[in-house]
Amino acid sequence: MSEPRSKAQHRRRRNRTALAVGVPLALTAAGTFTYGTDLGILGSSVQQASAAAPAWAADTADGFASVNSLGQNGTYGGRGGQVVTVTTQAELEKYATATQPYVIVVAGTIAMNPVGKEIKVQSDKTIVGRGTAGHIVGGGFFLGQGVHNVIIRNLTIRDAYQGIWNDKDHDFDAIQMDGAHHVWIDHNDLRHMADGLIDVRKDSTNVTVSWNKLSDNNKTFGIGWTENVKTDITIHHNWLRETEQRNPSTDNAAHAHLYNNFLEDAPGTAIKSAYGNYSRGGTKMVLENSLFQGVKNPVIKDSGAAVVQRGNSFSGTSGRNESGGSAFDPKTYYPYSLDKAADLPSILKAGAGPRASIGTTAASTKAAAATTLTVAQDGSGQYRTVQAAVNAVPANNPSRVVIAVKPGTYRELVKVPSNKPHVTIQGTGGSRKDTTIVFNNASGTPKPGGGTYGTGGSATVAVEADDFQARNLTISNDFDEKANQNIKDQQAVALRTAADKVFLDGIIVSGDQDTLLLDTASKDRLGRVYVGNSYVIGNVDFIFGRATAVVDKSVITLKKRWNGTSAGYVTAPSTAANRKGILIANSTVNGDVSAGSFYLGRPWHAGGDASLDPQTTVRNTNLSSAVKSTPWTDMSGFSWKDDRFAEYANYGAGAGQASTNRPHLSDAQAANQEVGDWLAGWTPSAS
Repeated sequence: MSEPRSKAQHRRRRNRTALAVGVPLALTAAGTFTYGTDLGILGSSVQQASAAAPAWAADTADGFASVNSLGQNGTYGGRGGQVVTVTTQAELEKYATATQPYVIVVAGTIAMNPVGKEIKVQSDKTIVGRGTAGHIVGGGFFLGQGVHNVIIRNLTIRDAYQGIWNDKDHDFDAIQMDGAHHVWIDHNDLRHMADGLIDVRKDSTNVTVSWNKLSDNNKTFGIGWTENVKTDITIHHNWLRETEQRNPSTDNAAHAHLYNNFLEDAPGTAIKSAYGNYSRGGTKMVLENSLFQGVKNPVIKDSGAAVVQRGNSFSGTSGRNESGGSAFDPKTYYPYSLDKAADLPSILKAGAGPRASIGTTAASTKAAAATTLTVAQDGSGQYRTVQAAVNAVPANNPSRVVIAVKPGTYRELVKVPSNKPHVTIQGTGGSRKDTTIVFNNASGTPKPGGGTYGTGGSATVAVEADDFQARNLTISNDFDEKANQNIKDQQAVALRTAADKVFLDGIIVSGDQDTLLLDTASKDRLGRVYVGNSYVIGNVDFIFGRATAVVDKSVITLKKRWNGTSAGYVTAPSTAANRKGILIANSTVNGDVSAGSFYLGRPWHAGGDASLDPQTTVRNTNLSSAVKSTPWTDMSGFSWKDDRFAEYANYGAGAGQASTNRPHLSDAQAANQEVGDWLAGWTPSAS
């Protein structure tokens, strides 16, 4: 049963689209978007808050830390403040305790003196380790009453332990807050302290704890120390290993949302778990898709507390495993996506704790920005082909590499493999038309050595690496359908993505059938794609796949078939169940085609997979007369009415009233189908 949204939460949803995706402020303020008739540049480029600030300094929290309340709109730390690098305790204290905002980069190991000292952090601070080098030894941080808007990321905080396991004399925590709000604790390694690794006390609220490693400790993570029931907290994607108690212990929390955490008590180790997640007092807890391995008493609750369990997995556990009572619907407050519990060991062992890719200082960001590989056909760059530049990117590169492509037409196939993240391919011309990557394979094109390419294999550009960006260029598949009538399978992909956090910014993607394939690495993996300020051109199923994809502030251009007829389908989603599919928002659908000749979409149950739940939502979009009055249709024996197809607040000659054959979202439904809901905590930004 959902709890009602507050007025502040309604305001947050209305504003999320403008705030989350980093579009130019002029466009946001105008509320409209002007499209050139010649595929020229759409608007101005995104303005950075501070030229000196590294990209990660603009990261914002998800979960309850993202919710507007208590006069604070989300949690963004010291964003907009000066970026400073510290290597001593004195420097760290100076900036952390200052009244003005700072982004503080810890660039080495700082041993606290005296042991157990907790630096009193003030509001509007980001404290982040540089790569994996930032260590706080023998002490930690304290956030007092009213302190707010604080981010602590990418640090190792360790070794205040005083030799007494159940230590009641030394309150030496890694991070303690008493009455703070809007705090984000992310990607840290917290271990071996005299008391708590994290203590969220005395009505502290709007806290998100994500992607941390917590280990080698007794009293690990405590929440409460109050008779009031006020705390709102999100705890997700944390790896708790060899910790005895408070994993966490949650006392009198109004809303405690725990999901995708991995609690591990390995056999043969000295530390034995007393209990896992504990819901105490008046706590309302939602516990989802977490994995408990070898843990004693994995889930316990007081008689007056609530625990709603969904999708959790228990391996080798013993003792109490309890649930009961009613809690709340977290999606009333913020969007989120769940990983499978069984996948958590691999996901968290690879992804939890400090990362080399965040925490670079302003100076080292400039060095990283200098990692630019130039491509020019005339030999004036470092490489003559785009693929040669991709090949030169080191495997598992920790920071962004920009492949700057000079104007020209590059007839080649390009693949960015999964072990080369953080790559940007960017045209350097004055227009996105000046730089073109193009090839002409189709699904049925014979491959050298036998067989055919298949739909996915036909892509001119294939992206399998996370955090990919493309901007200011054209990606095309110019397979000639008319000249190749002997080839039966004429699907011809221009761009295929199978990765997470893909940002396509100010580009043209052009083809006929199956132009833009937005996929994921596997059916159970999340793959978010944001297409902004761009053009997508095609005729049959030309935006398709199982990714969670947003096409925003863009032009979708409908194209006639090879024989001059007008007929086609804009989208063909193959969304997995419980995922979000394709969202077209704030855009225009038009083209030189006949009126009433194009469907907005149809459900693609790839391989006949009935478990899929395809989704397309088209909202706040100008629809030309080319769109059919019944804009959805069936596909391969699957009815669109059994899946998720809807419109909201569209306009133009092709828009129509709600009916059984043209479903519209209600205002309440539309509030949960905004750009921010699709991106689930990711804020695309140019880098």
